[in-house]
Amino acid sequence: MNAYLPREAMIVERTEESPDTFTLQLRLTDGEPYSFAPGQFNMLYLYGSGEVPISIVGEDRQSGVLTHTIRALGRITNGLAALRPGDRIGLRGPYGRGWPMQQARNRDVIVVTGGLGCAPSVSIIHHVLEHRGDYGHLTILQGVKHTDDLIWREQYETWAALPDVTVLLAADVASPGWHGHVGLVTALFDQFRFEPGRSIAMLCGPEIMMRAAADGLHFRGLPADAIYLSMERNMQCAVGHCGHCQMGASFVCRDGPVFGWPEVRELLGTRGF
Repeated sequence: MNAYLPREAMIVERTEESPDTFTLQLRLTDGEPYSFAPGQFNMLYLYGSGEVPISIVGEDRQSGVLTHTIRALGRITNGLAALRPGDRIGLRGPYGRGWPMQQARNRDVIVVTGGLGCAPSVSIIHHVLEHRGDYGHLTILQGVKHTDDLIWREQYETWAALPDVTVLLAADVASPGWHGHVGLVTALFDQFRFEPGRSIAMLCGPEIMMRAAADGLHFRGLPADAIYLSMERNMQCAVGHCGHCQMGASFVCRDGPVFGWPEVRELLGTRGF
């Protein structure tokens, strides 16, 4: 397939997750095979407007339907938000380096996310649950600014009811009836235990949160090379040619978006990177 040409995809279903967040279920119309690794992304093209990088939440292998959850923030994502089932868009991908699921085999998996960072991390959870015998305990930590920002509440409840799965939720500001932690997601580290020698952590969300989470897990004994982060930059070409997503010597679209913490530790929080 030509990496520069989008394939046509039809919107099968659209779900409103929150006032500014929605999920599109897409099916490619050309009948050609498609596969992705957890943590990769697609470029979604709104005809006549342009394209944006969107993480792949998951795929239904029987129906061939791909799931993308999107926050309406700009011209293109607001245009995508206006589409309905039956409408067509373009899709390029998948691109990038995904989560280290092979390295995570036979280890406990810790997933830490903030805000809509839950979207790219959901593919981790789906993969672990689909290959349950290959992985140890799964711990899911999700933080949001306000409880109203939390999407997929029923899904979190379903995961929490599964054996060998821990789900802990946090919100900076809580509405009445909230039963999770009030405060930062990193405060949840005091509510669970893990064995540093047999654990691996995968982080996604705002960089200030990921930096604090990586520091907190490392302080608790998790080796630096067992911590992975999904970075977000202005990815326009997705193949490392335009340079918009350069971070240090790396291109996030091509060399990431998932990086080992030692690769990006010195760049996090540095102006210009």
